[in-house]
Amino acid sequence: MEVIISSKPLIAMLFALTGAILVSLSGKNPNIREAWSVAAASCMFGIIVSMVPAILDGNILKYQVFDILPGLSLTFRADAFSMIFALIASFLWIFAAFYSMGYMRSLEEHAQTRFNACFALSLFGAMGVAFADNLFTLYLFYEVVSICTYPLVAHHQDKEGYSGARKYIVYLTTTAKGLLLPAMILIYVLTGSLDFTDNIHTGIFPADVNSSLIIILYICCLLGFAKNGIMPVHNWLPGAMVAPTPVSALLHAVAVVKVGVFATTRIMLYIFGSDMMSSLGLGTATAYFVSFTIIMASVIALTKDNLKARLAYSTVSQLSYIILGVAMLTPSGMSGGLIHIANHAFSKITLFFCAGAIFVASGKKTISEMSGLGRTMPFTFGAFGIASLSMIGVPPVAGFVTKWKLLVGAMEMDAHAIVFLLVLLSSTLLNAAYFAPVTYQAFMGKHPGNEQFDGIKEAPLSMLIPLLTAAVFSVIIGIWPDFMMNFVNLVTK
Repeated sequence: MEVIISSKPLIAMLFALTGAILVSLSGKNPNIREAWSVAAASCMFGIIVSMVPAILDGNILKYQVFDILPGLSLTFRADAFSMIFALIASFLWIFAAFYSMGYMRSLEEHAQTRFNACFALSLFGAMGVAFADNLFTLYLFYEVVSICTYPLVAHHQDKEGYSGARKYIVYLTTTAKGLLLPAMILIYVLTGSLDFTDNIHTGIFPADVNSSLIIILYICCLLGFAKNGIMPVHNWLPGAMVAPTPVSALLHAVAVVKVGVFATTRIMLYIFGSDMMSSLGLGTATAYFVSFTIIMASVIALTKDNLKARLAYSTVSQLSYIILGVAMLTPSGMSGGLIHIANHAFSKITLFFCAGAIFVASGKKTISEMSGLGRTMPFTFGAFGIASLSMIGVPPVAGFVTKWKLLVGAMEMDAHAIVFLLVLLSSTLLNAAYFAPVTYQAFMGKHPGNEQFDGIKEAPLSMLIPLLTAAVFSVIIGIWPDFMMNFVNLVTK
């Protein structure tokens, strides 16, 4: 493994920041404004792709901006782990930029310039988390994401919007400052550094550190990253559904929640290390803890008639698959957890894109109102069906790879294997129970046959093409998962 000094991680981030500035300056010309969003997203993705050969050769790209204290600096790195998140987030930003254009214009939403600028700033923060070389840098950009997404959640500027945004910012900043910040300070005092290790097995703690203290620090980090959606710090996520659908897609697929699970698993592997987690029983305890979230969130999703609310609780459940896989501390389990960062992103962004397209085309928000609507909007509901199969774990869609790896990972465990096998099988049945009826009722349900459906057709192409493309990619990465698995294998080897 060779460390190469390169500014590419920083340059990739700066494209998003530059895009936000240019969008803000072009507010009077919507076409130019949205062109800057697409250009920034494309350039960021291009820079990240250019780093792929060096990373696949086993190298790490680093760039230090400045030192603060000994062992404490603002430094960025691109390694195999960061590329799993960075590639997916930057690629899907291109989809989201086109989709947002169609959604916001179709509904004639206000403050579209602010919306697009904050969208770009959120990706700037997300890339900062992806490329963070240490816990300090990660924490800094984790907070950037929280602040920049607040205006997006509160976009409608009504009572409901402000209430959801307030819950969003209170949950995320309170946990980060009340749990994560003290833990970060104490970790620095104990180790003299916040730099991530290059070996996921060893961690950074000296052997003589009190084990009880390490357990407390671990719990603070696990709950401090509330963007990971673990119960009981999950309630901000359904509350944030008051935001426009492109924001929901950003929250649930591209940036916010992925920042949460990425940061959580980065800390698990690169601060605490798999050996220490195993010796202290932290892996098994975490697996049990998130298993509760997986099952309970799925049960709650079954009760929701509002489509976005059902998708929100699905996200709460699906995020914990990622943490569960890593917490298993088995090769296949960790692989299944990490590959789900990509698999979930494509499938969940498709689902939210479909929800937005349904609302724009028909004004329908609740599942009970969508009976027979699939025959009017076949492409949208077809894409929804494909993405649903991925969430359930049906081959050949991407989610099958996740479920297969997690099931094998559970069987690799010396103990508790039967418990986690039952959790995964039960959650799969629950996934089918709350996803399958949506598509079934849309295509096979009784059409109302009244004026409610008169004139309804597919959403504009600027929305339809991104959602169909994302659905196709869900199938492609399910059939050919090797590209992303190359990065996963470099992490877990």
